[in-house]
Amino acid sequence: MCTVAISNSPVFSPSSRVSSSIFCKSSPESLTLTHSPSASSSSPKSSFKFRLQKPLPPASGLIRASNEDGPTSSSSSTSTSPTFLKRKRPTRLAIPVAPLSFSADQSTPCVATAEDRWKEVEVEGDGYSVYCKRGKREAMEDRFKALVDFNGENTQAFFGVFDGHGGSKAAEFAAENLGNNIQNEVEKSGEIEIVEAIKQGYLNTDAEFLKQEQRGGACCVTAIITSGKLVVSNAGDCRAVVSRGGAAEALTSDHRPSRPDEKLRIESLGGYVDCRRGVCRVLGSLAVSRGIGDRSLKQWITAEPETKVFKIVPEFEFLIMASDGLWDKVSNQEAVDIARPFCASMDKMEAVVACKKLVDLSVSRGSMDDTSVMIVHLGRFC
Repeated sequence: MCTVAISNSPVFSPSSRVSSSIFCKSSPESLTLTHSPSASSSSPKSSFKFRLQKPLPPASGLIRASNEDGPTSSSSSTSTSPTFLKRKRPTRLAIPVAPLSFSADQSTPCVATAEDRWKEVEVEGDGYSVYCKRGKREAMEDRFKALVDFNGENTQAFFGVFDGHGGSKAAEFAAENLGNNIQNEVEKSGEIEIVEAIKQGYLNTDAEFLKQEQRGGACCVTAIITSGKLVVSNAGDCRAVVSRGGAAEALTSDHRPSRPDEKLRIESLGGYVDCRRGVCRVLGSLAVSRGIGDRSLKQWITAEPETKVFKIVPEFEFLIMASDGLWDKVSNQEAVDIARPFCASMDKMEAVVACKKLVDLSVSRGSMDDTSVMIVHLGRFC
């Protein structure tokens, strides 16, 4: 037992009038501290004690040893022998090991690892190459799709780049469904009415996505190669640029609220365009005026695309399709000039390098947006 007698002074400093004494008596089971005021103190008598129990060993993972664990010491009797404790061996855990793999369809990631899969994507396809890189957002919102042998023909193909906003759901939905919806419409009306078929395919995809009651939207640019023709469509600010003998030619026009015809269309529907810090937005919210989704602004954000049909001529070398993560920092001609040395042959590896260089250039100029670049070798489908 340990007894400590101290003054009730708040600063606990010894003085000639205060007697302090410490009397300690050890005990294996407890430690007691007793405080009592000095006899000369005029304050009322008060005391307090702290009893610190000797802690018991933790019970978790310990078992008592029995005679089966081995002989006890011959010098100890059964009544006075101490209790021996030893740690219990934990049960072995069976941890399954599963291989990490991705979906066989390179244009669509597997669900379990979607975000890791889309942090950086590189694809070398038949007649096309793609490189995607996530920007500063927590999740990648760009998607793409490539369907070679479109409609069962070796010289037909469908390509698309989709830039999501407010999440990736709309871009994912468009990538998975737009090509099939267009194909269904082409089968109904025939290639003669392909422009109308594409329009209906876009509108059907938009209507189907709105039924999902998901937030966000997606800008789209698509290209269909069929019967020696290049049919390019867009809704939003994704863009398609062709290299015509080394000269860049934009095949689409961005749908932004700053475009006079788009601004007029929005205002004719009772909306307005608000411009702040050099950026025009629909109702002060969205910086694009067309796209799939955008339920809350659907009255003014149409999914109807603009479509143009071009005959593929020998001067058409390759097609660059990209999200605005590229076009906001790199001009059309710059993109063609950088990509062309790598697209002189049909080497897929060289085309992927060109896609990477374009993305890296955009990032070096300060782009923080998701960026996707697809290069299509038009000669492969002639």
